[in-house]
Amino acid sequence: MKQILFERLGGTPGITSIVDDVIEAHMNNPDISARFLPYKEQPEKLAIIRQHTIDFFSAGSGGPIAYAGRDMPTTHKGMNISPGEYMHTIDDIMQVLEMHKIDEESKKEVLAILWSLKGMIISK
Repeated sequence: MKQILFERLGGTPGITSIVDDVIEAHMNNPDISARFLPYKEQPEKLAIIRQHTIDFFSAGSGGPIAYAGRDMPTTHKGMNISPGEYMHTIDDIMQVLEMHKIDEESKKEVLAILWSLKGMIISK
């Protein structure tokens, strides 16, 4: 029996580690860091965003986690994220998955999920 994506990403511990590394990658990516670095000075807000991201990623990959955050259009409203910025976030995520030695099929599934969210995030 094939494992669900949540399990292939390492369950809650694996996804938590992936999210932490993605946040770090975003903060170090000169093309998008300006959107993320201010959260270093707002640790309470960063902790909330981090947990929502872990929950969203867990629920979206088939895990037994309930996501209780806002929907994507509401969350990104007024941010005016460009297509280029979105591609940089995807690149960071894919590089982190590679770093975590996630298999190709799972990376493709994650990419498909990210691509499906594009219209809900870009230029909102």
